[in-house]
Amino acid sequence: MAHHVPDHCPIARTARLIGDTWTLLIVRDLMRGHRRFGELEESLSGISPKTLSQRLRMLEAAGVITRQAFAEIPPRVEYALTEKGQALIPIIEAMEAFGERFPEDAGVE
Repeated sequence: MAHHVPDHCPIARTARLIGDTWTLLIVRDLMRGHRRFGELEESLSGISPKTLSQRLRMLEAAGVITRQAFAEIPPRVEYALTEKGQALIPIIEAMEAFGERFPEDAGVE
């Protein structure tokens, strides 16, 4: 089996982008449409506002999500998947199918 330098390996690049639990769950939530920060925070039970902000900034910088601010009082900001983010949907769906098929793996660390 050939060894790949991580930057040249598409699996390694994708894992670096979406390889942590919070990032995957943010993408999962945005698969259902636009979400506000508070909606994401509520859905992602246990995430700190700081971590959520960091992940959202990272995903925006990577072109996976868009952030749209509305000139309203109080201010409203919504996040949505870009075309690049939507390309992750089959990956998330495959992970969901695997988790449903093998629920006993839920506690593995």
